[in-house]
Amino acid sequence: MIYNTLHNRGLRLVAAVVGELIAALALNLFIVPLNLYTGGLMGVCQLMRTLAQTYLGISFGAYDVAGILYFILNVPILLLAYKTLGRPFVVKTLICTASYSFFYSIIPIPATPIVDDYLTACLLGGILAGVGSGIVLTCGGSGGGLDIVGLCLSKRGSHVTVGKFSLAFNAFLYTACLILFIPQVAIYSVIYNFFSAMVLDRTHQQNVSVQALIFTKGDENAMARFIIEQLGRSVTYWNGTGAYTGEGVHVLCVCLSKFEIEELVHTVHTMDPHAFVTTQEGTRIYGNFQRRLG
Repeated sequence: MIYNTLHNRGLRLVAAVVGELIAALALNLFIVPLNLYTGGLMGVCQLMRTLAQTYLGISFGAYDVAGILYFILNVPILLLAYKTLGRPFVVKTLICTASYSFFYSIIPIPATPIVDDYLTACLLGGILAGVGSGIVLTCGGSGGGLDIVGLCLSKRGSHVTVGKFSLAFNAFLYTACLILFIPQVAIYSVIYNFFSAMVLDRTHQQNVSVQALIFTKGDENAMARFIIEQLGRSVTYWNGTGAYTGEGVHVLCVCLSKFEIEELVHTVHTMDPHAFVTTQEGTRIYGNFQRRLG
């Protein structure tokens, strides 16, 4: 099921929209009722909304204009990222951004917080938001804003992950909140964003590098061609000997992202049902290793 979802374009887009729904629910149910601020571009939009209400006396009625501002500000960012990320990714991101803005605008905000404890609300909201955003990125889309900038850095070979880049930007945003509001608002907003960023990096599978060893008695050349042509990864293989049987076995070694493991294992078992694969996550890779957006 996971394989079919991750490698079917239609299902991936549906899953990405569901991820946006989860992220919007996390904000409107746990964070916004406590007058806290999310990070990134949405946090900037929330700050703009509050300043307009407080200092300009503008009333936006029952709707949260931050969602609309978020979509508008994403348009120039997407245009700038078009060359780096390509048309398919930009189109999916536009759909995801529109979905996120829509969900954020229509999901009702509770008159009284569901969870009164600030720390508990930040933990629950951060986990849900991180999972939702991670699903979107793993499915090859993006909620827009800082995700796009972080993915551009990732594709260019930078060791800065999306979550870490988000934390750096939000340091400036929450400094502004600390100056404009009471310290409690800035402190708990930081705690929420920390939980969200940590869960996002764990959920976003493209950020996790994996070394895979394939042991097969089948056609190693066919497997190597598949890895090179379909996954775009280089592969090294050598001949080994099974100590128990004394028979020859082919060992293939490849480094790839966690996102690509499902496709690798699926194809290996299709070509050789008796083959087995071992993986080691968190492998440090130096040199020419391209990060993919899915």
